[in-house]
Amino acid sequence: MIPAFLFFSLAAALLASISGGIIGSYVVIKRLANLCGSISHSVLGGMGFFLWLQKVHHIAWCDPLLGAFFAAMISAWLIGWIHLRFRQRVDAIIAAVWSTGMSIGVIFLAMTPGSTADLSNFLLGNLLWITPADLVWLAIMTAIILSTVVFFYRPFLSVCFDEEQALLQGISLQKIYLLLLTLIALTIVLLIQTIGTILTIAILTLPATTANLFTKRMSSLLIMSVIASALISCSGIAASYYLDWPPGATISLGAAFLYFLALWIKKREIRLCRE
Repeated sequence: MIPAFLFFSLAAALLASISGGIIGSYVVIKRLANLCGSISHSVLGGMGFFLWLQKVHHIAWCDPLLGAFFAAMISAWLIGWIHLRFRQRVDAIIAAVWSTGMSIGVIFLAMTPGSTADLSNFLLGNLLWITPADLVWLAIMTAIILSTVVFFYRPFLSVCFDEEQALLQGISLQKIYLLLLTLIALTIVLLIQTIGTILTIAILTLPATTANLFTKRMSSLLIMSVIASALISCSGIAASYYLDWPPGATISLGAAFLYFLALWIKKREIRLCRE
């Protein structure tokens, strides 16, 4: 019989894999991996601030994950607004948001008594956190992300592959860009509970990058990315349970292994075709 905490962990991983696989496909196509890294690390500021309010000032509703949500939204919109408004280099904005968010988080965690264990959980993830209430929240967030992608599938497709055609169709590139950043931020918050802030970028990019080696069709990429993400997450949780390894790190390692294996298979296929 599967222990309750392991069942909750697997369910959470599957829900996160849906969002991670879908949004990760757009991240890979639009080359937004560094932007994802910036948002995923900057959320530490919101988590640290809300944890400080909760433990030092005893404000019960200030859950660290709620802080992560606000920090992710602010970081995503700030990056998008500065890039679109001032036409600044994205890499400079990413570096500023990344360092600022982490610095704020470290400061507030240092001001919070007994936050060492919380810091480890935030950075590396802790699937023992998952409760039935968390699963409901994850399911709602996943449904919002999935329905948004379905509704805006064609505008996203146009923006990813042919921006000139999108403009001719009357699609607002700025609005779609900001919407995509919002979905990325929501997905990062979902993934924090399973693999933590540091390793979020692995599950957002590696499954989609692996799938992209074998298909160039967006619809196929979305499906293959979700499947790859789900397999990586579930196998990583199973391996971490039996080997007593940290789940987040195990999942991330599995994603990297699958990617390098796919690279080897693809290279072998190319070599055989040439021969």
